[in-house]
Amino acid sequence: QVQLVESGGGLVQAGGSLTLSCAASGRTFSSLAMGWFRQAPGKAREFVAAISRGGTVTQYADSVKGRFTISRDNAKNTMYLQINSLKPEDTAVYYCAARWEPPASSSADYGSWGQGTQVTVSS
Repeated sequence: QVQLVESGGGLVQAGGSLTLSCAASGRTFSSLAMGWFRQAPGKAREFVAAISRGGTVTQYADSVKGRFTISRDNAKNTMYLQINSLKPEDTAVYYCAARWEPPASSSADYGSWGQGTQVTVSS
């Protein structure tokens, strides 16, 4: 089973940017579809973005389209989430997750999860 570790979260002012990283252990990373999810206090975990194993197919939640960009570097076993134009409502713990192809938007379809990284956006 792949191990996932997120990093890059922090406290940012509204309108700012962040890049989150998800580092994966093991040799199977390039075979896995990957996803980003987030969970705000008192709310359910929600889908943010997903990417196919080769990086050619991406999916985004409507709420983040145009502001978030998911990417991956299979040579580095790392996935990224570039977040621009941050809003206070983006405040949440961000999780990366892995599954076999194809990418999916339901958290129930992912079997491996990281511990999460906190993103806090001040207004």
